Amino acid sequence: MKPRHMHLPGDCKAISAVLARIGDKWTVLVVNFLGSGAKRFSEIRREVGGISQRMLTLTLRALERDGLVTRTVHPTNPPRVEYALTSLGVSLLEPVQALGTWAIDNQGPMEAARAKFDGTDKSPER
Repeated sequence: MKPRHMHLPGDCKAISAVLARIGDKWTVLVVNFLGSGAKRFSEIRREVGGISQRMLTLTLRALERDGLVTRTVHPTNPPRVEYALTSLGVSLLEPVQALGTWAIDNQGPMEAARAKFDGTDKSPER
């Protein structure tokens, strides 16, 4: 990808909107979980610990609105609803997983940097 030297206000606005959607912690967790295939609401809620029913509903609706997730209602009694990533959602998996891996790999160095910055670093001076 070629770096762009001219930043247009519209570009910044578009990037901000996308980052606001995918930068949300629930979005990252839901997208990552749906990467293994279609899931029911209750499966997603169980797997994504700590998310409320309301927050999961809002997250799934936003992902559906942005074209990242599809919602399929199966005509059974009671109706069975499944959520799955669209091709656009699948294309988001790689960068989301890469960011997650980076976060895990760099958690220690970031905590050390924070401690040093905050003056709470206990390591000996070199």
